[in-house]
Formats: sequence, C-alpha cells, structure tokens
Amino acid sequence: MRSLRNLLVLMAVGAVFFAGGYRLGEKRLVPANSSTNNVLDLSLMWQVRDRLKEIYLDKEKIKDKEMTYGAIEGLVASLDDPYTVFLPPKENKLSTQDLAGEFGGVGISLGYKDKNLAVMSPLPKTPAEKAGLRAGDLIVKIIDKNNSVDKDTTGISLDEAVNLIRGKIGTEVVLKIYREGKNEPFEVTLKRENIVVPSLELEMVTKNNKSVAWVKLYKFSERIYEEWPTVVEEINGEKNLAGVVLDLRNNPGGFLQASVVVASDLLESGVVVTQASSGGKEEQYKVDETKRQLTKPKLVVLVNGGSASAAEILAGALKYYGRGKLVGEKTFGKGTVQQPEELPDGSGLHVTVAKWLLPDGKNIHGVGVDPDVVVKYEAPKNPESKVDNQFDKAVEELLK
Repeated sequence: MRSLRNLLVLMAVGAVFFAGGYRLGEKRLVPANSSTNNVLDLSLMWQVRDRLKEIYLDKEKIKDKEMTYGAIEGLVASLDDPYTVFLPPKENKLSTQDLAGEFGGVGISLGYKDKNLAVMSPLPKTPAEKAGLRAGDLIVKIIDKNNSVDKDTTGISLDEAVNLIRGKIGTEVVLKIYREGKNEPFEVTLKRENIVVPSLELEMVTKNNKSVAWVKLYKFSERIYEEWPTVVEEINGEKNLAGVVLDLRNNPGGFLQASVVVASDLLESGVVVTQASSGGKEEQYKVDETKRQLTKPKLVVLVNGGSASAAEILAGALKYYGRGKLVGEKTFGKGTVQQPEELPDGSGLHVTVAKWLLPDGKNIHGVGVDPDVVVKYEAPKNPESKVDNQFDKAVEELLK
C-alpha cells in the first residue's frame, strides 16, 4: 500500500532507491549492474581528496568512509529536492527505529516552505498545539541543552530534524520560530510527550434546531478503515440532519487509500487522484461505487495551511466535483510521494518517486488548494469554546 506519510515528529520520511547500490572504485564511483556509459566522471573529486590528504592540517579527520557518505549526500542534494535525501547508517537507523515507550515527541508534522523547514501541522491536543505553533511557522533553529544540540536548520533534512526534535518523554526541546507578520524570530519551549492522536472524532452540534455533523478528521491512518464506517452509520442515523462539516484543518495526510475510502462515501463516481510517476506512468484512484453512503447530505469542508497531502487531495477532489464548498485558508501544498529503500551497509535513500494530480490534472505541490470562501482563523474569546469563526462560517454556509 502506497501512502502519503505524515511527516510527524514521531515518524520518519519515506523514499525509494533507484539502483542496487554503489561500488567504490579507486578513482571512480561505479553503479552496481551499470553499463560503462553511465559511469560518472569523478576525477575532480579524487583530485580534491588527494590534495586534502597532502595538505590538510588535521589529518586524523580525513576518513574515507565519511567522505564517501558526504559525496553521496552531495550527489542527492544536487537534485534540489528537500524531500529526497541520503541517510548514513546512524541517521537511517534513528529514522526507522521503533519509538514505543522510549521516545516522545511534541506533535508537529514537518515539511518545507520555500525549502525552509516548516511546521506543516500542529497536531491536536499536543504540546505543539498547546504552545500556539501554527502551520507555516518556519523552524530556524533546534535547541536541546540536555543533548548539546544547537542546530541551525538551513539545509537540514526532515529525518535529521525529526531525530533532533524527538527525545525522552518529559525532556524539553526549544524551537526558534519565524512567523510571517512578526519582526523577529521567537523561541518556543516544548516538553516531549507520548503522542497519541485519534484519527477522527464526530460531534453533533445543534444549530437552528437542526443537527450538524462535525467530523474532525485528524489524520488518514489505518484506523480510518474501522472508524469511518461507524461515523457514517451514526450520521445517517441522525433524523434532523442539516448537513456535514468535514474538518480537515491541520490534517497532515497519511495513507492515500484512506482518503479514497472517505471520498468514496462522499462522491458518486469519478477519479479522486492520479499518481504520476517518471516515464509518463500514471495510476488512477477512483471512487468505490459500492460505497456512496454520504452522497445526499449537504457538505462543507474546512481547510487551512495545515491541511496537507492526502487531506488536500480529498479537499481538492470534493471541490472539483462541486460536492461541497471549501471554507478557511489555502492548504499546505504537499503533492509528492516519497518511498524508502534500505542499502546494504545500513544507510538509506529517500527519493521522491511520484506526484499527485487532482481530477483536473493539476499538481498541488508548492501551490495548495484555494478555499471557495476565505476565512482567516481567529481564536475564540473564550479559551474553553470548542467552536471558532471558521467553523461558524462553515455552518452558516451549510444552513443557506
């Protein structure tokens, strides 16, 4: 199952390696199972290496293995794609190890804005959300005094950022944040917790003596396959239903197929999304026409800058087919697919292998999906209030 993976602080970023490995020759790097026509001319690199061995002051720092990894990292970095990275064995192990019971996080889904490390979504009921972090905030520095970390994030990979931000439950990490509209960066101190985020919640809200089904879809995890049908059944059992508000705000994505499951109950038919790979190969994901359990109720969809990947694919499809109005703010703009491959020495290569196309053929990457009704978020005056101005606007549109 291919997925658009959440870039949650408690998980690693996915990617795939396109060849079987590299064989290091005396004066050139030769791809395994490759013809000589594909051999890279690395003579200049070897000249630099030899020169360093001759004249560099601290010769103990010259380690061929580290130079090899550095050369491969540079090779991958030349693609100018922050989601495609090479990870040496130590970093790769950290990115894939099981964190249960040992590490905690702060509840941030990470991505990039103009190649700068950014908060893609602060997840609900986590330290990040409680501290007021917002989608689109740029993380310019990561500080962890207990682990002697004071790292500028320029050029940082997602995996390295994940490894630096996570840590033992109860310990603190400081993030230096740049936010649009503020003159100076500011620091936010977060205490790590065991992050457990539900996939979705359903709340029935009464407005004008009618019921509004408020579906808060936090992420597209495997639990959607069990939880979504139950929510659909409960909504269909409501006798005085005005409609559904599908809340995709701060949903960082997850399994693509899970978003197609939701779309299959909301749409009559059609292509939800197309995966376009290299070489012109395309694979379409269509509505499962045996479902279609929520095609009749009126629908409004809430989105914001934290709606990403599978969330904005679902929102884009619903908008394209005119199924329901989108209310809120432009989505994040994460429309590429990464997959992983482990290499023989324990290192890993994470590669962008495809992009997602909406039903109209548009790619959302770096662009996002525009709402039909733009509403800037305003925090409720009462901190205990469950509703906000964007939700109020969604209900207003629903009751028109």
